[in-house]
Amino acid sequence: MNRPRTTPPRWVRRALVGLALLVPCVVFGVTTATADLSLGPHEARYEVTTDSLVVVDLGPLGTLEIDSPLPAGLGARITVEEIPADLTAFDQATTIAALSQDLQGYLQFFSGPQTTIDQVARALVVDALARTGLAMLVVAAGGAGLYLLLGRGRRVEISDALVPRTWELTAGVLVVSLVVGVVSASGEEPAQTDSRPASAVFEGTPLEGARITGRLAGVVDTYGGQLLNAYRDNEKFYAGANDALVAAWDERDVLEEAAAAQAEAEAQAARDAAAEPPAEGDLGVDGLADDPAGAQGEGADPTGETPSGSAAEATGGETDDPARRPGTPGATEAPSATPEDELVSMLVVSDLHCNTGMTPLIKTAGVRSGADIVLNAGDTTMNGTSVEQFCVNSFISAVPDGATMVVADGNHDSVETSAQERRRGVKILDGDVIEVDGVRILGDRDALETRIGAGSKAARPETPTEQAERLAETACSAKDGVDLLLIHTPRIGNESLESGCVPLQVSGHTHRRKGPEQFGLGIRYVSASTAGAESGEPTVGPLKGVAEMTVLRFDPVAREFVDWQLVQVFPDGSAQVAAREPFPVPASEEVLEGVDGTEGTEGTDGGVVPDGTEEGDGSGDGSDGEGAGAPGQDQGAVVPDALIVGAGPSASGRR
Repeated sequence: MNRPRTTPPRWVRRALVGLALLVPCVVFGVTTATADLSLGPHEARYEVTTDSLVVVDLGPLGTLEIDSPLPAGLGARITVEEIPADLTAFDQATTIAALSQDLQGYLQFFSGPQTTIDQVARALVVDALARTGLAMLVVAAGGAGLYLLLGRGRRVEISDALVPRTWELTAGVLVVSLVVGVVSASGEEPAQTDSRPASAVFEGTPLEGARITGRLAGVVDTYGGQLLNAYRDNEKFYAGANDALVAAWDERDVLEEAAAAQAEAEAQAARDAAAEPPAEGDLGVDGLADDPAGAQGEGADPTGETPSGSAAEATGGETDDPARRPGTPGATEAPSATPEDELVSMLVVSDLHCNTGMTPLIKTAGVRSGADIVLNAGDTTMNGTSVEQFCVNSFISAVPDGATMVVADGNHDSVETSAQERRRGVKILDGDVIEVDGVRILGDRDALETRIGAGSKAARPETPTEQAERLAETACSAKDGVDLLLIHTPRIGNESLESGCVPLQVSGHTHRRKGPEQFGLGIRYVSASTAGAESGEPTVGPLKGVAEMTVLRFDPVAREFVDWQLVQVFPDGSAQVAAREPFPVPASEEVLEGVDGTEGTEGTDGGVVPDGTEEGDGSGDGSDGEGAGAPGQDQGAVVPDALIVGAGPSASGRR
């Protein structure tokens, strides 16, 4: 005797129908997701599979297989494609340089595969959601069409027949959806190849456990050890350098705390001395007994005004100390009245050139300096290609939580680089003024594009000179003014500084630090390379030159820069953190022309430069000015030895 079927309530039936339609859409979306990204220097296609393996297909060379970290038996198949044409379209004379760049791409992938994995995961999730949404739209449209086609009478008839079987139908749809999804994702079984056990070459690396098939196995066994040795050397160097940077910053913090404590003690002693009245008959500061009735002395002005002909009157009421006279070359700001925790801290990096080994050190500098903004002066990549998104993502990962990266892309970047950065939330300067944490920043990407082996060419319709004029006009017409001009090539900001509409320009490009120093009516600071870039040397691997970062602090109330601090990492793995230096105050045009009875000299680019400063940034030919001095050589403003602390193999005695 058959038991009567239980008909679920209407809301249950509708929920089950929705679930039965949603599950196959999700299964379809996940198991068919694809992404076209990069793997090392190659373009690559990533596809989701259900065989619990991550398979890197290198065509005739064979495959590399590792167990998938994805849940639910999901895996991935990576089909490695060509190296982009703009990385290989060189003549014979530059072929070796091209191969060197390819090697750097492989090394970057092996030294930091997690960055690539995160990038791929994001892309696949986005594609899966898009495919799921599309499938739901198709199902909804098909259901609506069927609903109208059947008519009311036929719909009632079908409903009466299907409603009692709601549970069986729902379970059947779910099972069929899962089976179809698995089959569609797996596709054809790959041809059986001579599989090997896990390659010993990858032991102790993020690719440990990888299995190699085909010709690739022989290549890896023969040359893999050399690549892995380079990888291990790279990891060891930058781990040690980061430890040295942490130690140097710890030492700097101790010195600053001691200086702050001493300053507070001296201030308290001064307050106590001022609050205690002198005893009767005590000697005053001039060695004479205090005389309240005649304290002003013979000839003193009873009004308390400064006597005529005094030194103060002769200088217009100003002190004789040049460091306290705004508008004098070399003058610096008095300590900011704004509390330190309200100052805006900015970390300057420049000319990173895909040296992702510096990523953890940039992260350390950003966190320890309390950076609110990371200013990137450009040349994040080598050629601005799609496959260099690995580098872009790596450096963005170094931005401290809550901080914002602002970038003025350089001549080695491209529109593609800007798009990659914009997708990750970076603020891209493109000729307009933006405000970040109360700082009004103007900037633009470089007017030229430089490609290794192919030279430089115009990146936009305007010339560098026209770009410089446009930026100066924008600065002078900005309703609320401009606090900072961030560009890549220094000479592009000359007109803005000469106009007096920009108080500070930060740039890079030359790989040599210069300043902060007066240029025109503002201050110019040219940052050295944060990658330690040296002429003719690859930027991937242990440092070939000194890598530098700079911390700037800005007072949002007074709208002025308070101080700057230099951070250096040396090729021997040591690191230094200098003391904060008061930021120079730009002198007025009148002072520049008449201070000490001398005239300023006219710079090569038309800027007024005080005597004794060196003009020219080495960027007139569009090159990166890579003829930097020896590591550790002074590259601009001199930092006194007494103000520097360091850590590492040879930090002591560093100049």
